[in-house]
Amino acid sequence: MTGVVTKSTGSWYTVRTKQGNSIDCRIRGKFRIKGIKSTNPVTVGDVVDFDMEEGNKNGIISNIHDRKNYIIRKSVNLSKQTHIIAANIDQVFLLVTLDNPPTFPAFIDRVLATAEAYSIPAVLLFNKIDQYDAISLSKKDALEEIYKKIGYQCLDVSATEKINIDKLKALMKDKVSMFSGHSGVGKSTLINAVHPKLNLKTKETSLQHKQGQHTTTFAEMFSLPFGGYIIDTPGIKGFGVVDFQKEEISGFFPEFFALKQYCKFNNCLHVNEPNCAIKDALEKGKIAQSRYNSYLQIIEGEHENYRVDQYE
Repeated sequence: MTGVVTKSTGSWYTVRTKQGNSIDCRIRGKFRIKGIKSTNPVTVGDVVDFDMEEGNKNGIISNIHDRKNYIIRKSVNLSKQTHIIAANIDQVFLLVTLDNPPTFPAFIDRVLATAEAYSIPAVLLFNKIDQYDAISLSKKDALEEIYKKIGYQCLDVSATEKINIDKLKALMKDKVSMFSGHSGVGKSTLINAVHPKLNLKTKETSLQHKQGQHTTTFAEMFSLPFGGYIIDTPGIKGFGVVDFQKEEISGFFPEFFALKQYCKFNNCLHVNEPNCAIKDALEKGKIAQSRYNSYLQIIEGEHENYRVDQYE
């Protein structure tokens, strides 16, 4: 039998068949030793083959179909292993909040670069827009302008006030969409606004630490009444990029990629080389300093460095 993985809890997977049935499945041991370094060899969105266990309502996954794409990051506690967040998706929505909790450019750019690497369109959702004061709105507008200039679609939303929810639903119609972001940015609340009958659990952000509290503990795919699917993912604190070669990273920054052909050297890393078109554009203000900082962090293999001045 064949189906799509709609839920992953680490050891068990819910697989939805073409007939609409949901079967709880586990994986054969060999998947864990086939050289797959991922902490989760099977992920939400995967198309899999499975066999029913004799005398049992459960199934055993026997094969994973080739993925058209996936979003992957380094595991938090196991630096040598990776975590595949979701597979076979049409677009990723990254939820951004300037405060409560803060989402800094270093995090945004790592997610966007990974989406670019796997040819997945990305949309930035600036959530909790109803909570912004004049200063926050100004910062939000400046940050939004950076990404709009590059070509990324940005949308201001508020789950609680239902701001631009219809526009968001129009973008999601008939597509497989993944929601991602820090804990506390309002993913579950926003999904509830898009599809109220899901009634996902939500929690308030910790005011003391301005960090989100995990409400989604595993990825799960839900069908949408207006067509398409949404994948809700656990909130993530950091996003480590995976298997990026230094020479190819600039290709995952669209504004860099558009200019790199004008660099003097074909293998220019845009750091210390002379006659570099990217550095020239940076000096002229055509490339945002925050984007260049993120690029340097990635090629130097640094972890995200959350600083308030990254908004400047």
